[in-house]
Amino acid sequence: CQTLGNFSLSIILLLFFIIVLQKGLKENFADAQVSVVDCPDLTQEPFNFPAKGICGKPRIADVGGVPYLIPVAHKEKVYDLNTVAKDIELPGAFILGAGAASCKVLGINAEFIPIVQTKSEKKPAVNGSYIAQINPADKGCLLEKYNSKYTDFEFGLLANLYASEGQPGKVIEVKANGRTGQLNFVSCLRQTLEKHYGEKPVGMGGTFIIQKGKAKIHIMPPEFSACPLNTDEDVNNWLKFFEMKAPLICQPVIVSRDPGFDLRVEHTHCFSHHGEGGHYHQDTSPDSVQYLGYFQPAELLFRIDRPQETHLIGRD
Repeated sequence: CQTLGNFSLSIILLLFFIIVLQKGLKENFADAQVSVVDCPDLTQEPFNFPAKGICGKPRIADVGGVPYLIPVAHKEKVYDLNTVAKDIELPGAFILGAGAASCKVLGINAEFIPIVQTKSEKKPAVNGSYIAQINPADKGCLLEKYNSKYTDFEFGLLANLYASEGQPGKVIEVKANGRTGQLNFVSCLRQTLEKHYGEKPVGMGGTFIIQKGKAKIHIMPPEFSACPLNTDEDVNNWLKFFEMKAPLICQPVIVSRDPGFDLRVEHTHCFSHHGEGGHYHQDTSPDSVQYLGYFQPAELLFRIDRPQETHLIGRD
């Protein structure tokens, strides 16, 4: 566990974030506005989350890692979100993020979009997660609510998670329209923080909507690669890429730089209400794209089950 940023989450901090983020976004987008607002009620459309907000003891967890997927899959690596909530010292946490589905449960490989209110002494867990897989019928995207088929809270191999008490409160609202630079929305936010804070790691998470435009999204194949994936080119040839249309609701987890924990410093999955979702890479309609996001800086970073053998392949 490591403290992120070494400061308390005050309005002053959020206002300082506004200045930093807006400057970086305006270098990559035609229009960018960053402000402090009350978190919208996330139980409402288009989110339909099981918690109202993303505030209260915010923290980030990096669980497992890409080396458990690449070059060959460690299928035995299975985790439980209720256990993760206890490991990060926040039982009952509301968790958002990006990860891999448990092949033990599904019987196949798939993208996992975790949206879970974990169990506490007072309340049972609520699973609002999605899974995105390759549709065996037409090789397109098959997006499903996790609880439509499964009752567990498992995931496999890896996940990057943002956790909080799920409370309402003040958050950072980010609006960005018309991408003029090469960086995607999440990379722009992360690199802006890295440029400003340098060696001091700063993390944040939350949710954003691609309101207009289209995006490049990948979905992992249902079968793990029979041959070791030894390069980024191998990985990209194995993955299935799609262009998906807005609106897409995305769950980013961002850490400005790795303080030596072998982190995946940015990871974002998305879902929609029109049957599309997966791993976000970049918008493909820069002139018309519109982003609207709600973020909260994290106080703590937890590294869970760090791979002993590592590499930097497949972390895009």
